[in-house]
Amino acid sequence: MANRTAKDAHTIHGSNPQFLIEKIIRTRIHESKFWKEECFALTAEAIVDKAMMLDHVGGVFGGNFKPSNFLCLVLKMLQIQPDKDIVIEFIKNEDFKYVRVLGALYLRLVGSSNDCYKYLEPLLSDYRKLKFLGRDGKFTIRHVDEFIDDLLRHERMCDCILPRIQDRHTMELSGELEPRMSLVDEDEEDEELPVPAPAPAPAAAIASPTAASPDPWAVDWDASAAAGPATPRTKSTAPPRPTKAASPAPAAKQDSAPATPRTPSTPALPFSPTTPTPATAAPTATPRAATFGRRMPSTEAVSSAVPAASASTPAPAPA
Repeated sequence: MANRTAKDAHTIHGSNPQFLIEKIIRTRIHESKFWKEECFALTAEAIVDKAMMLDHVGGVFGGNFKPSNFLCLVLKMLQIQPDKDIVIEFIKNEDFKYVRVLGALYLRLVGSSNDCYKYLEPLLSDYRKLKFLGRDGKFTIRHVDEFIDDLLRHERMCDCILPRIQDRHTMELSGELEPRMSLVDEDEEDEELPVPAPAPAPAAAIASPTAASPDPWAVDWDASAAAGPATPRTKSTAPPRPTKAASPAPAAKQDSAPATPRTPSTPALPFSPTTPTPATAAPTATPRAATFGRRMPSTEAVSSAVPAASASTPAPAPA
């Protein structure tokens, strides 16, 4: 009984208003604690107090699709179906932003295309922040104008399938809506001020412009015409520059005696050829033992050295 739609409720888009929310999400809402404790026996007047206690916006979150308090109140409004005037007061409320957003989502679900554009487009100038609860259970920051723009453009919002509305351009062509004037265009019109027309010039200045504005570079054409044609300027010829006299060539020297050919000089030696050259010290032979490796004598050298040693040694006398 507590989950049934009110008896005096009207069908929305040809069906039960609660059917605008999917079956699985609607079942999760009916099983939630907030729905059983806070939304039981709520009326159109009492739902305002619950809406003022909202602190975030969102649909379902978590692995088991737990519904948010905002979505529970949306379903409760679909169930009791408050009057249109109450919903419009929700939208016009400027003190509580979550009450305004709640009324905007409900009007987008049940309202006509004309009502959606008429009452939701003025909210595009509301730039207050909203706490949006995502599917992962984390909060993100959004703004009221973003939320309203998504309601008018997207097909799904807060896990609710939004009914289709007519395109605004089509409604403007049919004359159902007036062309929308953005705030930027209104500000530009306010800034455009009428440009004052320039003041007319005095008659004396028009009659004699040279007298009105004396200019040292101005030319009196009437006086120049009476003086006659101007004398053409001729190019002045400067006197020729004096040329430098050429200096006479130097006279050649007359040598009294013929030049003697020069013979190459012999370089001086450090010592006289007759002086004996100092004896150079003979290089000392490095002993064989001091060398790194000793060279072994050959076999023929050893055999020739043995008989020589025996011949030089006298034989022992017999006893």
